[in-house]
Amino acid sequence: MIGNLSLLYFSATDTTKKVIKSIAKGFNEDAKEYDITLPENRMNSLNFKENEIIIIGVPVYAGRVPEFLSEYFLKKIFGNNTYAVFIVVYGNRAYDDALLELKGIFENNGFIGVAGGAFIGEHSYTERLATGRPDDGDLNIAYKFGKDISEKINNIGTFTQKLKVKGNYPYRKGMVYEPVMIDTNESCINCGICSMHCPMGAIDKYDNKSIDIFKCIRCCSCIKRCPVNAKDINYDPHKKFLIEFISKYSTVRQEPELFSTY
Repeated sequence: MIGNLSLLYFSATDTTKKVIKSIAKGFNEDAKEYDITLPENRMNSLNFKENEIIIIGVPVYAGRVPEFLSEYFLKKIFGNNTYAVFIVVYGNRAYDDALLELKGIFENNGFIGVAGGAFIGEHSYTERLATGRPDDGDLNIAYKFGKDISEKINNIGTFTQKLKVKGNYPYRKGMVYEPVMIDTNESCINCGICSMHCPMGAIDKYDNKSIDIFKCIRCCSCIKRCPVNAKDINYDPHKKFLIEFISKYSTVRQEPELFSTY
């Protein structure tokens, strides 16, 4: 029988959170949530037991698990033959090696992968890529996936096959965070919403126009959450990249991919 259910996720713009919570609904039981989006929630170590199952969700950054999350997971998240479901969410380009990397990190730290999936979320840079996703269709797939996993765990109990997912090792080169300024225009009302939700603590809570560009990972949480549209990236190379990126990856609708050991 399935034991305690836990959710562990990083979700700067809430797309990963929506997917993870929809999968959890399929289990039809209460889950303990570890939302590690904010820096203060990534301070402590977590240890999970043999009779538990954990659903882990992260965004894809340039085809990889964000490096700061990899380091956090390796140093502070541990299992004891704990069942795990691995979920990555990407912005309609590709998830490349991210799911394989997430699986490897956790299986090396005492978890047993029983299922995994790659879902699509509206791209953090623009509303014109995967607009409004995960949508109802995505979330319905996520719910059914969770329901199926729950039923299989309760019926099978023990999994003898090793989980296989897409990806290549060595992993593709990770993202280099070139310092880029998030611009704040005069519409800013210094409401603090951007600072409150910044996953890297890069925005001054007293002066919301002050941003540490060396901490910023361009998750664009501040841009998407601003109630007066005061923030944007006006860096010309970024704008040029974005035009080409949208042109190349907005014409095809990517669909979720699911993997399991059963």
